[in-house]
Amino acid sequence: MRMMTGLWAVGALMLATFADPVEAQRPVTQKNPLDRSDLGRSKQDPNLKGIPVPPTVTQVERLPLSQIKLPRGFSAEVWAHSMPGARTMIQGPKGTYFVGTRSIGRVYAVIDRGGTRDTRTIIQGLTQPNGLMVLGGSLYVFAINRVLRYDDIEDKLDAIPQPVDITSRFNLPPETQHGWKYVKVGPDGKVYVPVGVPCNICEVNPATHGHIRRYDPKDWSYEIVARGVRNSVGFDWHPVTKELWFTDNGRDWAGDNGPEDELNRIAKDKEGAHFGFPYCHAQGVPDREIRVPNPCGNVVLPAALMGPHAAALGMTFYTGSMFPPAYRNAAIIARHGSWNRTKRVGYDVVIARLDARGRARVEPFLTGWLVEAENKFLARPTDLFQLKDGSLLVSDEYGGALYRISYTAPDKKAPDRPRS
Repeated sequence: MRMMTGLWAVGALMLATFADPVEAQRPVTQKNPLDRSDLGRSKQDPNLKGIPVPPTVTQVERLPLSQIKLPRGFSAEVWAHSMPGARTMIQGPKGTYFVGTRSIGRVYAVIDRGGTRDTRTIIQGLTQPNGLMVLGGSLYVFAINRVLRYDDIEDKLDAIPQPVDITSRFNLPPETQHGWKYVKVGPDGKVYVPVGVPCNICEVNPATHGHIRRYDPKDWSYEIVARGVRNSVGFDWHPVTKELWFTDNGRDWAGDNGPEDELNRIAKDKEGAHFGFPYCHAQGVPDREIRVPNPCGNVVLPAALMGPHAAALGMTFYTGSMFPPAYRNAAIIARHGSWNRTKRVGYDVVIARLDARGRARVEPFLTGWLVEAENKFLARPTDLFQLKDGSLLVSDEYGGALYRISYTAPDKKAPDRPRS
């Protein structure tokens, strides 16, 4: 395998600015000196900026439920709300749902009462607690390089105890840029944690950044299962092959049209392989700023492209029985939506249908939150979670809500109607 060359990523980076002043931390405004972004060559508007998360509750009647468009037979409802910045979703063994955030710095609990859901803030003041995991009845919160364990969490929602700080066991780097985590327990019982790169485009120490780790919960030792990964904030295992598939966000400031985000597959004989960053992007596009001989040699190319700057994030393989059979074992992926692009793209949920060769065909599923004629968005889907009845939750970071997508077979005698 091609060895990584060049500088190792060190130094201070910009910290995330919390929108809620109660939880605010002073940002460090130093630019990473190793970042090789060339805005002058990008031919993009240099005033393009990230999209801030509203820090206050969006009233339920203002949520863009009626704008959702789905295939025939599918419907959407607001399942839970009043959670500014809602992103990652997991469920505890006793039925409590936990929702992580990024810039808001909070973790929420959602208690399902049957017809209604109660939501509450249970943890706050953390730095980008996007990564959540429940293991052995304990809630693990990954906040950049801090890992906190809350034992017997579902029995203590009214008075959250002090956590057990197990940060030292994970050896995670402290940089916040692309440092927010997405954590899952695999079918092998091990814990998978991605570590993004602390830049837009730069060369990094491959032992500390730009990869996906697999931890053994017996002693928290780890190995690297994928290298050359810029920023993965979503992955899942194929229900049949048990192979890990992951989304990866492409670099910015190289033009409006790419390089595109990726959907990648780690075949069983490709564990530890290199997926291209920073030298090779998308389906074999050499980087324009960081040049090396044969940049795409020995690189695993993506199973599918996910769109330029679309921010493909959370994904799940559908294993339920509620949706039609054609959806079974397909990957469902949230595209958070672009910021580094003049004409917006994404802000939707797509289906990736896999073939026998390990490739995927991407199709629209949930649309309507991007108003193309006005170049504006209404919501930012971030993560997906399949409920026990086979319906699907979609989190919207922008509106702080969880939407439930369900399916009822349409009356065959009724005339076909446009998607609604």
